[in-house]
Amino acid sequence: MTGKVAVFGAGSWGTAFSIVLADAGNDVTIWARREEVADRINERHENADYHPGVQLPPAISATHDVEKAVHDADVVVLATPSQTLRDNLVEWAPFVPDRAVLVSLMKGVELGTLARMSEVIAEVTGAGPDRIAVVSGPNLSPEIARREPAAGVVACTDEGVAQMLQGRVHSPAFRPYTSTDVIGCEIGGAYKNVVGIAAGMAAGLGFGDNTRASVITRGLAETARLATKLGANPLTLMGLAGLGDLVATCSSPLSRNRTFGEKLGRGMSVDEIVAQTRQVAEGVKSCHSLRELAARNDVDVPLAQYVDDLVAGRISADQMMDEMLGRPTKAETD
Repeated sequence: MTGKVAVFGAGSWGTAFSIVLADAGNDVTIWARREEVADRINERHENADYHPGVQLPPAISATHDVEKAVHDADVVVLATPSQTLRDNLVEWAPFVPDRAVLVSLMKGVELGTLARMSEVIAEVTGAGPDRIAVVSGPNLSPEIARREPAAGVVACTDEGVAQMLQGRVHSPAFRPYTSTDVIGCEIGGAYKNVVGIAAGMAAGLGFGDNTRASVITRGLAETARLATKLGANPLTLMGLAGLGDLVATCSSPLSRNRTFGEKLGRGMSVDEIVAQTRQVAEGVKSCHSLRELAARNDVDVPLAQYVDDLVAGRISADQMMDEMLGRPTKAETD
């Protein structure tokens, strides 16, 4: 089954996922906030700001007009920074077709409300759970854009909708699996950004594979504790949206969160990193909201706690490592 898909967000991931959608047979319209970005995509069939040298399929077009982007779309994909989703959706929601399925590509928890992205979508648009889905997994956007083989998870509480979307995103280079565990996929996706910062920090301090493996494993344990407390299936955290995404984020130099953490480990401040890269990694914001969400649910999350303190400048990378290792010992399964 193919059709018209609107993708809100002309950034790295929005563009890469548009390629997946087009390769799967969909007509895709990318909405770009800046009109000149949309014009360049249409004229050159390339988004040189994020994926230089990658030719976009003919089925992809772009526009700055919200109404034009969603016209006749039965699937609307949201690919913006998680902390800006609510304000953007207030602007977009009046134009979204009533029966369109809304798909979140975002991996974060909203500051203040502590809402997952699917919860923000439901609140702003009034859409029911059968119209809201998420896509997650080890999907580093430069590799997806280059059509390197990858897999992901399409989650919706309505299994039939998940299966419909599975067919819409199954391309020659992208293999999607379905899930009904939206909570597990969203928490796994948000938490891996925080763990990625910690893994990068360890690398920045000069530590090797043992340290990274320990951070990944204990980060996964934290993720599973929080996700299952919120109602997730623990097996989700062992799959693509959990362990798979975590390994990719913590291991690859393409990961924005890992790179951000590495710079922190080398002694740079958050402000210095942002000034140098002009980007803020999702985990920088989500570490605080995940820490608060865990506290609200009485879940112990030391890694998120220390990363939050690190990015806030309350402790240094060296202090974080010392405090993590100096915590009281316990059984691994506690």
